[in-house]
Amino acid sequence: MTIDLVVMGLGHVGLPLARAAVQAGLTTAGYDVSGAVVTGLSEGRSHVGGVADADVAAMLDAGFHATADPAVLDGAQTVVICVPTGLTPEGLPDLSAVVDAAQAVAARLRAGMLVVLESTSHPGTTEDVVRPLLEQGSGLRAGEDFHLAYSPQRIDPGNPTWGVANTPKVVSGCTPLCAKYATAFYGRFVDRLVVARGTREAEMAKLLENTYRYVNIALVDEVALFCHRTGIDVWDVLHCAATKPFGFAPFTPGPGVGGHCIPVDPRYLATRAESQGFSFRMLAAAHEVLSRMPEHVVYRALALLGEVRGRPEGARALLLGVTYKADVADVRETPARPVAAGLLAAGVDVSYHDPYITEFTVDGRPLPRATKLRDALDRADVAILLQQHACYAREALGRARCALLDTRGKAVGSGVTLL
Repeated sequence: MTIDLVVMGLGHVGLPLARAAVQAGLTTAGYDVSGAVVTGLSEGRSHVGGVADADVAAMLDAGFHATADPAVLDGAQTVVICVPTGLTPEGLPDLSAVVDAAQAVAARLRAGMLVVLESTSHPGTTEDVVRPLLEQGSGLRAGEDFHLAYSPQRIDPGNPTWGVANTPKVVSGCTPLCAKYATAFYGRFVDRLVVARGTREAEMAKLLENTYRYVNIALVDEVALFCHRTGIDVWDVLHCAATKPFGFAPFTPGPGVGGHCIPVDPRYLATRAESQGFSFRMLAAAHEVLSRMPEHVVYRALALLGEVRGRPEGARALLLGVTYKADVADVRETPARPVAAGLLAAGVDVSYHDPYITEFTVDGRPLPRATKLRDALDRADVAILLQQHACYAREALGRARCALLDTRGKAVGSGVTLL
């Protein structure tokens, strides 16, 4: 039995892609090595922010199914690889999931199949890593027997405006014919397609998008540090600068960067550049600044505790929002962890409040979770607003009895200390 699409990796990228394909009428299946993910989806439960349980139920009703059996690849006309690309413990790019996925496809590759890599990686991954694995494992040739393409994912979790269908989609192929097949595939459910010159250009475009954010966040973070030292209101500075209708893109400071893309993708670019004898000095400088931000938050919080208690030992700190992004249930690379670790090392009792996260651990140690915000604020000596969830009303935070360190520029009140 043939099937239009098999999505490999049903996480924050793969599941929204599968949903968009199903909604467009494509017969779609999902493959994931996690039994828990497969079971949950099969029972109608979503594990991805922005994809509701009702969405999964509608997908199942339309014929979608998730499986951990690679045999599902046998009848696929198109396979899209959306597996994670993270870092090793040494901070180097980890392509093991991409390699495993490519090998699984190679074992079942057939003539005429379209294979697309969407996982973020350094320029050359499609041609130098995926293509050899597919060709050697199948005996088929890309561009002749099957079609190989790269199309970087542009998923923004929790964004109600931009989704798979209306976000312009960059598409590339190992050959012009490969790009043509990929364009025809994505054109079935994406409104606007942008064809790159080649796979390396498309891969580099994705890294540039996220590195742009990485560098500019670092810039405003360092501006915030300077403004704190010199007594300048950084939030008013940003408000004024953002009124310029040209030549300025607003970014805001915070306690650090999190998520999969921003802390990870620039490392792929830097590592690839270093392997070719090129040094991205701006990335190194940005990394240095961003790495300091959690430490700066800890320093400011300990200073506040010194004012209200005289010493931090035994003081109670409440972290408000431990996810990496507002109103998204995702703690990947969240700066809340190093902030909590720094406070714990100073002898502070740390708890957290977050409506999206029921369990949160730091170095294997679970933090107590507060469920009633007002009571938790009354018990704390200092609260630290790390994430601007919608539930944190600025006036209510400003009326808190405890000291409040606001890293997001959201709260108002006499007891509020800004980053």
